[in-house]
Amino acid sequence: MPELPEERPAAREPAPAKDATPARRVPWLATLAAGAAVLLAGGPVTAVVQGSSWIGYALVAVVVVVVAGLLLQRIGAVVTLLGECAALLIVLTVFFGDGALLGFLPGPTVFGRFGALVAGAGQQIDTSTAPVASTPEILFLVTAAFGLLTVGVYATAVIARAPAAAGVPLLAVFAVPAALADQLLPWWAMVGAAVGFGLLLVAAGGLHRQFTGGTALVAGAVVAALLVGVITPFIGTAGRFAAGGGSGEAGSIGLTPFTALRGQLEQPVPTELFEVRGLTRPSYLRALTLRQYVPDQGWQATRPAPGIPLPGPVQQQPDVPGEFVDVDISNLAFRDYWLPLYGEPIDVADLPETQWLYDTASGTGYTGRPRQEDSWRHRAVLPAPSMQQLRAAQGIEGVGLEYLDTTGVDPRVAQIAQEVIGDAGPGFDRVFAIQNWFAGPGSQFTYSLQTAPGSGDDALVEFLTTGRTGYCEQFASAMAVMLRTVGVPARVAIGFTAGVDDGSTRTITTADAHAWVEAWFPRIGWTAFDPTPLTDGRRIDPPYVEEAEAEQASRQSAEDEDVPAPEEQPLPGDEASAEPSSPEPPQPESASRSVELPSIDIPIWPIVAVLAAVIVMLVPTTMRRRDRRRRLAAVASGGEAAAGAGWDELLAESTDRGVDTPSSDTVRATARRLVREHHLEPDAQQALRQVVGAIESSWYGGAHPRPGELDEPVRAVAAGIVASSRLKLRDRLLPRSVLRKMRERRAQPRAGRTSEAVTSR
Repeated sequence: MPELPEERPAAREPAPAKDATPARRVPWLATLAAGAAVLLAGGPVTAVVQGSSWIGYALVAVVVVVVAGLLLQRIGAVVTLLGECAALLIVLTVFFGDGALLGFLPGPTVFGRFGALVAGAGQQIDTSTAPVASTPEILFLVTAAFGLLTVGVYATAVIARAPAAAGVPLLAVFAVPAALADQLLPWWAMVGAAVGFGLLLVAAGGLHRQFTGGTALVAGAVVAALLVGVITPFIGTAGRFAAGGGSGEAGSIGLTPFTALRGQLEQPVPTELFEVRGLTRPSYLRALTLRQYVPDQGWQATRPAPGIPLPGPVQQQPDVPGEFVDVDISNLAFRDYWLPLYGEPIDVADLPETQWLYDTASGTGYTGRPRQEDSWRHRAVLPAPSMQQLRAAQGIEGVGLEYLDTTGVDPRVAQIAQEVIGDAGPGFDRVFAIQNWFAGPGSQFTYSLQTAPGSGDDALVEFLTTGRTGYCEQFASAMAVMLRTVGVPARVAIGFTAGVDDGSTRTITTADAHAWVEAWFPRIGWTAFDPTPLTDGRRIDPPYVEEAEAEQASRQSAEDEDVPAPEEQPLPGDEASAEPSSPEPPQPESASRSVELPSIDIPIWPIVAVLAAVIVMLVPTTMRRRDRRRRLAAVASGGEAAAGAGWDELLAESTDRGVDTPSSDTVRATARRLVREHHLEPDAQQALRQVVGAIESSWYGGAHPRPGELDEPVRAVAAGIVASSRLKLRDRLLPRSVLRKMRERRAQPRAGRTSEAVTSR
């Protein structure tokens, strides 16, 4: 191969290419595969969202984004991504927007509606158990998530041509619901996700080209997605045990049990959970108890102490006044860490071996992983002490001091409690006085699942003084803390009220989920009190409470005969409020509720920032693809610019793979470097000789290539360079040829200024 004249360096600026329309090939197969991969990876969503209606919304969002990508691909990457986002926004507007312009164009009211839907979805997620109901809020969240995920997978797999990296979002959408679901996923969900990812790899360029830089990334994504699913408090039953073992002092529940409780109460159609036989009178069915109170955070569940294996006896028949029962519980739909039991259990039967334990201190049956047993039977004593027996049982004998802990409680709570009990005697009279203040005649507290908005003060103080609206969580929490401040050991119990009795069987549903207070009385034990002002017939008043109510009514009647009726006095703590709020009529827990979504301003800047970052990240690879199309179009068109454009493309392919060519090298010296560094095969070497010959003829002889003459040789050499070394993910996103061109352009003005300065001297 004869040498070219030295004065013609290979790195000179090529002659401007003539305007040519690039024959751009639309990667329609990879685009369709991206949409299919998203849908297949989203299969596990069935484990956390009820029904199948969400599938239709997700399908529409994915299809619209894919179609937008196919239609806009010829224009440019940035325009395509913006167009896909705009198409998704129109879908969301049509399905969920109110006040849209022309029925599909989003306006200010539409974005306000979107903010309310996001806020409502967050509230439902925070207070629901899996699977959550397919409400408009959840459907909006699912539709937007699938649409944005499709945009992200398209950008990574099609625009950046790195389908292996698309495994990051695909694995996240698969692994997060998988980690949060209580049950194992069906086989088809796992197979579908794997098939979708495999299709994407094959359609976007073949398996053999996709794992150079993506293998470690995908492996890391698996671990990261699973960890996110484990630590994220998204949707669950009653929570997840913290890591580690030990005694009852260690660990905590990852998701507050009150979240599961409220989620059950908010179900629009109650679900039947248990059928109970053998229960002689209405009693609370206890699932777990809470003994640790954290100010402004509420009652926290702690890991139970090492327990007694079930099935089997748990204690001798307690020597407490009460009624012996033999109860059979059929489980219809309850799956959790806790085994609901009545009263003071004596023994438990009909459970699988080695799965359940019983903690006598907390009165809780528990397991290490949520389970749904078909049924179980247990014998128990339903405590039924008299009012006088409870009054005689004073003090704290037999209970730990942690049940009197009020660390961090606002002093105003203790002051309110003292005002409520007045001159009541210790023990039972104080407990009854506080319960009666919440739920007795003349109470100014209102039951509602919509708690009163806070004003920034201590949450418990606000509830007791100004809010006075809440559901069983607030009432039980407040009473238990107040009891501790007046010297009565107390804890909060979570479980179910008695349900509906048909004569032989009691049916308990999610609408019966409840929280109440248990106070400690020496020689009697934990005794239930309910401060929640329920009016739907589900409230349980034990005999000792009925006795106290009758005694109070008798005493009040006697006082009314001798003393004029006093003016109504404000509640303790009302001094700070000139006009006490009027109570609303109590709402039954089992009633269907219409909750007005709060108007919350959702910050848009994080979404904008993420989209901007993605667009900026794709700019270099988009520039490289544009340059390649422009040069190859010029080569195919022939003429004066064809040889220079083809040579520049070969140098760019080489530079992208880390082989730079000095600007001082001749064309032939550069060609030898390309052969040597990229180990070109004989066919590619022969094609390179044709390219070098065409450059010589064009640059020095004025004989320019005819249309199509140089197209095949240039593509053959480029294919040989590409085959020699596969690009890493970083080099795909940040092509070295583009970065080099940007550096050279920045250096040109400085070189010009230096030349002018030398000339002026």
